[in-house]
Amino acid sequence: MLTFNRTYFIITITIFVIEVLIALFLNDNFIRPYFGDVLVVILIYCFIKTFLNCSYWVVALFVLLFSFTVETLQYYKIIETLGLQNNKIARTVIGTSFSWKDIACYLAGILIIIIIERTRLKQKVPA
Repeated sequence: MLTFNRTYFIITITIFVIEVLIALFLNDNFIRPYFGDVLVVILIYCFIKTFLNCSYWVVALFVLLFSFTVETLQYYKIIETLGLQNNKIARTVIGTSFSWKDIACYLAGILIIIIIERTRLKQKVPA
């Protein structure tokens, strides 16, 4: 079950760099709020798949539930509860406000993962 998958690791690093660049240099109305949320679930998925050889369905479901949990914690103002309202990194990573649009972005990211993984498995392309 424990493994190291180089392909997923490279994808994880690449998406992480893209996410950091988005966070640092973009303050638009589409890429940062929406595309960034789609990418973050793909990032978490690839990170987990780097180290765990599990069914993509299991990992995708876990990532989706995790992202929903974080979004729910935003609804309950977890940043303020933890006293992190002045911590820019925490505010960026955890987020500060609940949004149904974020939920839709997480779903879109998971759908992208499922489509890619199903296609890859049908073509027997190793990851």
